[in-house]
Amino acid sequence: MRFGTFNFLTTLILVGVLPIPVRLSAQATSSGFISFDAPGASSVTASFDGSLSKSINDAGAITGHYVDANALYHGFLRTPGGEFITIDAPGVGTSVGFRITSPNGSRFASTININNGGAITGDYTDAHNVTHGFVRSPSGKFTTFDAPGARSVQGTFEGTLPSSINSEGTITGNYMDSKEVIHGFLRNPAGGFITFDAPGARSAANNGIFPKRINDAGAITGHYIDAHNVIHGFVRSPSGEFTSFDAPDADKTAGSGNGTFPNSINSEGTITGYYTDTKNVIHGFVRSPGAEFNTFDAPGAGSVAASGYGTFPNSINDAGAVTGHYADAQGVTHGFVRSPSGKFTTIDAQGAGSVAASGYGTFPESINDAGALTGHYTDVHGIIHGFLRIP
Repeated sequence: MRFGTFNFLTTLILVGVLPIPVRLSAQATSSGFISFDAPGASSVTASFDGSLSKSINDAGAITGHYVDANALYHGFLRTPGGEFITIDAPGVGTSVGFRITSPNGSRFASTININNGGAITGDYTDAHNVTHGFVRSPSGKFTTFDAPGARSVQGTFEGTLPSSINSEGTITGNYMDSKEVIHGFLRNPAGGFITFDAPGARSAANNGIFPKRINDAGAITGHYIDAHNVIHGFVRSPSGEFTSFDAPDADKTAGSGNGTFPNSINSEGTITGYYTDTKNVIHGFVRSPGAEFNTFDAPGAGSVAASGYGTFPNSINDAGAVTGHYADAQGVTHGFVRSPSGKFTTIDAQGAGSVAASGYGTFPESINDAGALTGHYTDVHGIIHGFLRIP
């Protein structure tokens, strides 16, 4: 699997801007919930297409992507007032063949991320099927970029994949080189690059380092794959110092492909993510700046020894509230919010399908400092919708 691990409904994002915002009627699905669909999003039954919301900033602006009726991918920006701006980067390809979505995940772990200033980063694939990074300014200006040494072989869908942008406009992500090894990168607001590898990361095809998030201080977290095919978490300090870590009880069996998967870091340096134990059950964790771990399971989370069961934290805000999803004993996926004190609230979007199959249910992706969160849910017909939950 390339460019990601344990990713549900990940897709290749093709992103840019439509000059005229469109206001789309949103439906309040329950107390505190607003369900929405990007204009032009596909509504084909059982397609697992639709609107996937990925990131929310402190102002309430949301970014994500959608699939249209022609199976093409577009980014979107939903303003705090509910207006939609469709995003298509200059040079983006328009071939239906770019569609590579799978309910069980894709080798691409692409995202579209917005910072508190309204700058957006993500990736797009050009007409030659090569992937590039972009940053879109709050005024709508695009800058496209490639990490130094990024592979640019036509038809591979490989290249540069940004994953996160902080409030200063510094971007992190990963890229694949000519030998198909994955490396991390840091791009500053002026366009300068630093590339990096975690000590101990395996330098073989489809292996390497996978940065996930950068905080406003410039600290980065993510995971890397070692020479024994074991996954370890890391934090890279603003000065470039690496600290590798493993959650307590994380499976470190050689060849297992299991381990520790950090997903988010807040301004204080607190990290959340998940780990797989020796029974192949997935649990959540919070790691303090002092390297203390608190592991947890959402109430009702299944403990079946199979991939996809357990607790998957995705995002942590500066107060320490965590959001993510879990699969119950029947294999149905629910969202959750975990308060800084450890209290859980289960989240089910009205209309979410309660089907015991991967891809159905409610999937929170991002929480801001006000406690508002965004994500997506899949309805009983296999169509995906975005949502906003206001506390």
